[in-house]
Amino acid sequence: MARIDGRAGDQLRPIEIIPNINKFAEGSCLIRCGNTHVLCCASVEERTPPHVPEGEGWVTAEYSMLPRANRERSKRDISKLKLSPRSAEIQRLIGRALRACVDMAKLGERTITVDCDVLQGDGGTRTASVTGGFVALSCALHRLVQEGALAEMPLKTCVAAVSAGIVNDELLLDLCYEEDSAAQVDLNCVMTGEGELVELQGTGEGRAFTVAEQRALVDLCQKGIREIQAIQRAALEGER
Repeated sequence: MARIDGRAGDQLRPIEIIPNINKFAEGSCLIRCGNTHVLCCASVEERTPPHVPEGEGWVTAEYSMLPRANRERSKRDISKLKLSPRSAEIQRLIGRALRACVDMAKLGERTITVDCDVLQGDGGTRTASVTGGFVALSCALHRLVQEGALAEMPLKTCVAAVSAGIVNDELLLDLCYEEDSAAQVDLNCVMTGEGELVELQGTGEGRAFTVAEQRALVDLCQKGIREIQAIQRAALEGER
C-alpha cells in the first residue's frame, strides 16, 4: 500500500528536536514529527505534592492542544471549566512515562512539571509529547546539575514513544492523521533506552487483532523508538 506521504511501512516521519527553545523554562524543546509540532517546557519547583514520600521528588505533566492545532478550531479546556477526558488521559500517560526514567530519591524534594502544548496536530501528539517531554526534562535536570542543585543526574534511562497500526491489513509505523483515522488497529508504545516497555496502548478500531499482530506492531515500534532515541541523544549532546 502506498502511504499518503510516500514513506515505507517501517519509516518514521521526519523528526526534528530543537532543545532549550524557551528562554524562561528550566528545560524545553520544540519537537516536530512530520506535521505534528509540540512545545515541551519543564519547570522546577522546590516542593512536592503531599503524597510524595519525604526526601523524594516528583515528575508530572500537563497536556493541551491549542485551538487551531487541528483542522477546525477547538475550545480551550479552560473555557469548558474542566480538562477534557482525552487531555486528562494523555497527560497521565506522559507523566507515567517520564517518571519511569527518574530516580526520585536522587531528584530530591522538588517537582518537575512538563507542559506539552500541541501547536499543530497531525497524528501522534501523545507520542511526540512523551519523546519531546523527555528532552525537556533532561535539559532541566542537566541545568540543576550545572547549577550545583543536584550532585548527579537522576536519570535512570531515557524514554521515547511512537505509534503503529494496521491500515488496510498492512502494518505501518508512525501514523499520520489520515492513516490513524482509517486504522483498523491503533497502538501507542513507550519504551526505555534498554527496549523495555513502559506503556502499551492498543485498540482494535475496525476489527480485533491477534497476539501475533500485537507482537509485530511492538517490534515495529521498537525499531522506530531506537531511531527516535538516536535523535534525542543528538539533540541533547548538541546542547552539552
